[in-house]
Amino acid sequence: MVRGLLALVVGLTLVGLAQEGVEELLSRAEAAYGRWHGEFDFSSYEERLREAIQLWEKALPELSQPTERREVLVKLSRAWFELAEGYLEEREEAYAKGKDYALSALRLDPTFRETEGQEGFRAALRKSADVEALFWYGNNLGRWLSHHYWEALVGGTRDVLAAFERCVELDEKYWAAGPRRALANFLAQTPGFLGGDFQRAREEFARAVELAPEFLQNYVDYAEHWAKRARDQNLFCELLGKALELAKDPVVLSAWPFYNHLALERARVLARGCP
Repeated sequence: MVRGLLALVVGLTLVGLAQEGVEELLSRAEAAYGRWHGEFDFSSYEERLREAIQLWEKALPELSQPTERREVLVKLSRAWFELAEGYLEEREEAYAKGKDYALSALRLDPTFRETEGQEGFRAALRKSADVEALFWYGNNLGRWLSHHYWEALVGGTRDVLAAFERCVELDEKYWAAGPRRALANFLAQTPGFLGGDFQRAREEFARAVELAPEFLQNYVDYAEHWAKRARDQNLFCELLGKALELAKDPVVLSAWPFYNHLALERARVLARGCP
């Protein structure tokens, strides 16, 4: 009896110590990833982003609760996407990791797994209620498919479309109108036979700008991927001019420091042909 109680106490103690270690890893990851407090320096942020990824990946195997695992999986999907977008030249592997982490998050939901088994994967995407996992899955998958044309042709792009359209239904305001922006980019850049719709894309871009005027990428994507292709020079320059004007406000830049930095760099290059 005594031995049994002693073993139980030791076991609970070890669990407590392990949990404390995991919580420390998660806390350090959040601190490394955080960029909304203090001055943001884009060039030095890469190291912090890599540190956050490393810490989340180290903590993940120790998380047994589905809600905790899902949260970290989504964060890893987003972080790998951002690392690729901001700092990597060879991006395929990062996008692959990002899509796989997001898919793991989606499949933690029993309803998703049941729907996938009975009706197919795309049906499960269309019925998922997890806007975060869907959004980062669609973004990473879309980028990954640019390296895998066969997978795009046999249905990959339709999965991206399903994910983004479902995100719009769930929460069009997520991540500064991310679902509208992502859907607009997909529709504008994808051939019609793979699900694209250039004219519809304009409506989605305009809605993204309306919902999140502080997110500079909404203007820059609209200019580059719609106005430029439509040869609407007035709209092209108007959108870029608006982004450059907003960038003069430090409050705007600090609202989304990582993404607004990337968008501002693109805007400056694209606007060289504008008056």
